[in-house]
Amino acid sequence: MADLDQFRTETRAWLEANCPPEMRQPVKSEDDVCWGGRNFEFQSEAQKRWLQVMAERGWTTPDWPREVGGGGLLPAEAKILKEEMRRIGARNPLNSFGISMLGPALLKYGTEEQKQRFLPPIVRGEIRWCQGYSEPGAGSDLAGLQTRAEDMGDHYLVNGQKVWTSYADQADWIFCLVRTSTESKHGGISFLLFDMESPGVSTKPILLISGYSPFCETFMDDVKVPKDQVVGEVNKGWDVAKYLLGHEREMISGMGLGGGAALLGKSVGDIDDPALRAEIAAFDVDALAFAAMSERFIDQLKAGEAHPAMPSMMKYSGTELNKRRHELVMAAGGSDTLEWDSERTRKGKPAREWLRTKANSIEGGTSEIQLGIIAKHILRLPGA
Repeated sequence: MADLDQFRTETRAWLEANCPPEMRQPVKSEDDVCWGGRNFEFQSEAQKRWLQVMAERGWTTPDWPREVGGGGLLPAEAKILKEEMRRIGARNPLNSFGISMLGPALLKYGTEEQKQRFLPPIVRGEIRWCQGYSEPGAGSDLAGLQTRAEDMGDHYLVNGQKVWTSYADQADWIFCLVRTSTESKHGGISFLLFDMESPGVSTKPILLISGYSPFCETFMDDVKVPKDQVVGEVNKGWDVAKYLLGHEREMISGMGLGGGAALLGKSVGDIDDPALRAEIAAFDVDALAFAAMSERFIDQLKAGEAHPAMPSMMKYSGTELNKRRHELVMAAGGSDTLEWDSERTRKGKPAREWLRTKANSIEGGTSEIQLGIIAKHILRLPGA
């Protein structure tokens, strides 16, 4: 306990000395988020400096091993760091699919050479990753994917199409599921890594109802991928894919926390409607309960004690909570929140974010798929 108290004291002092004041302000929009990558343009020197000092300390990935650039913190220490960052309102120094999804999979399934090659640049924010999973005919039935990787001796030749590839047009590399054998539906899938600048790779943004285009179609035409960029065993990529999906669903469930389970009642101002006030109060109670459940889940996950289906439970709960949050924001704002181009609503930010939440029920596995997993593996319902 004394060691943890000392760690908290030292961490608090370090954050106070090194977190720029600008990085203690709430993120105003997605343009404010630090994604890193080869072509990322920092919005300010403060944003750049915050990433640099945190990466040097390994605190962009505080619980990753020091050998790959991480912080090497114990779970209790990582929790203290998170608490101390929240105390001063410090922004996440780096948002990265490399951290939230690919990194854990590489730590578990990657070779030592792959870990040393890819993990340190992820920690430093030098590579931005995207995920090549869903296809036009393989969404909920992901194992039905048809993107082919043909064995050409010293490399694979990849041909096919992916869809809903988040930020593919801005990513440097992709982690991609491909079919290397047709003998078995699940047993013929492999997990590949390749550069998005490889000849034959192209992307096309998909315009969403919100007016934004974070998702893309991704096309691969005779893309050469070295064999040493297969993660895990050939034809056993489904094991890697399932493990990564658990971490993706954990990430998506975090949407339910809405920036640290901030109470909605504090952000929507004075409301005269007593029924709406009661709904917001009920939401705040549920948000605090979800935050406590989420913290317990993360502890169990990192200790290897979480039920394999718990990420599905958290993803579903977080998704529904986030959708409910934005429904209430729209209700509290009244007709003003429907304005699409007003400067007063920051170009329709409330409405665009509300529309964006509709995708939460689809990405990372639909809500129906999550409920099926919960029914079968947690509730043990007959016929599920």
